[in-house]
Amino acid sequence: MPGTTMVFLIVLIAVGFGTVREIYAKRLEMKKLDGMNQSEKQAMQEEIKHLKSRVATLEQIITDDGYQVAKEINKL
Repeated sequence: MPGTTMVFLIVLIAVGFGTVREIYAKRLEMKKLDGMNQSEKQAMQEEIKHLKSRVATLEQIITDDGYQVAKEINKL
């Protein structure tokens, strides 16, 4: 077997095993999430909603013209 073919096969096998490992990890994670009870899911949804509102507020502050002017002043 030529050397380049062997290297190609080794890389292919390594990538294949890495992909299979990632798929397996994701399936385990999904099973764990399915095992959560309803109150835990509700708490996580509330936290996500809260974090999204915080991100929206921060985006609004950053895109505000006054913030940009203050940033330019601080650069001087």
